[in-house]
Amino acid sequence: MAFKYEITARSKRSKARVGRIHTAHGIINTPAFMPIGTMGSVKTMTPRDLEEIGAEIILSNTYHLLLRPGPDLIKEAGGLHGFMHWDKPILTDSGGFQVFSLAHMRKVTDDGVMFTSHLDGVKHFLTPESVLEIQTKFGSDIMMPLDECVAYPCDKQEALNALIRTTAWAKRSQAWVRENVERGTLNIGTLYGINQGSTYKDLRIRSAHEIAALDFPGYAIGGLSVGEPQPELFDMLNAVTDILPDKAPRHLLGVGYAPDILGAVKLGADTFDCVIPTRLARHGSFLTYEGKTSIRLNQFERDFTPIDPECDCYACRNFTKAYIRHLFWAREISAMHLLTIHNLRFFVRMLAKVRAEITAGEF
Repeated sequence: MAFKYEITARSKRSKARVGRIHTAHGIINTPAFMPIGTMGSVKTMTPRDLEEIGAEIILSNTYHLLLRPGPDLIKEAGGLHGFMHWDKPILTDSGGFQVFSLAHMRKVTDDGVMFTSHLDGVKHFLTPESVLEIQTKFGSDIMMPLDECVAYPCDKQEALNALIRTTAWAKRSQAWVRENVERGTLNIGTLYGINQGSTYKDLRIRSAHEIAALDFPGYAIGGLSVGEPQPELFDMLNAVTDILPDKAPRHLLGVGYAPDILGAVKLGADTFDCVIPTRLARHGSFLTYEGKTSIRLNQFERDFTPIDPECDCYACRNFTKAYIRHLFWAREISAMHLLTIHNLRFFVRMLAKVRAEITAGEF
């Protein structure tokens, strides 16, 4: 497995660190943000756009790609990299988030999860082993094991049951990888372990110890950013980053607001993913260091300045707020495209600045 993580700089005032994740398809400089390409495509963006904004990795979803177009077709096309013409790293989520978000369409047991497809009503049973088999067909660089994400708030017993199941599934996932490596199965990605426990600190700590004991090459923190207040998010993250091995990268699943990301970097998280920047763009909002602003506002009707004068993205270099506002009200798809370019570039630039500040001892 062509996977290695190295730390190149540390903050003297927090747990923040700068590092590099080496994969078969390239290096990810951390802290880093991963654009979401749920269906093998970041909405409104082409791979060329992603390269131009400086994205070094994207995230796709096993559950959705299983339903359409299917893992066998993707494998035949040369895996996700060949299918979507993206030659940089890909992380695939296992479907664990869909355990939470599609609660009305699934049934969880100790063996796995039965989903009723939201597309055609066909039932699919996912197990810890089957989701890794699917991700191997995708050719994923980083694979997430099946886990159980619970809603917020939930009672402690429910969170405990999900934690126990997540640990058991992690062990089964690790055994599957070990068996297939011994058989000589090709293109098995790097498997991360996932921490759960809702917002109960003792459960988070227990989960972190259990997952860390399995010695994964990387770790994800799941089940946060599902409605809990920011102080609880930071409290849970702070507890687990003291336990998860320092030698491994830590991915905070589903966090996509700038204040949350910056706080999480200070607490030792390395990589992030979320639909927030692309979703905001499709609804007409752009991001700057002052927060999010709607391009639809009347004040931009005759504003012939760029979205952000300090931004170097294609949208800011070439177009004005007045023009992009016009495109949005005219229902032109290019409005969403330009706003998405800017919002994703905003996160890439922000984290490049963070890396530079940590390295210089100024973060």
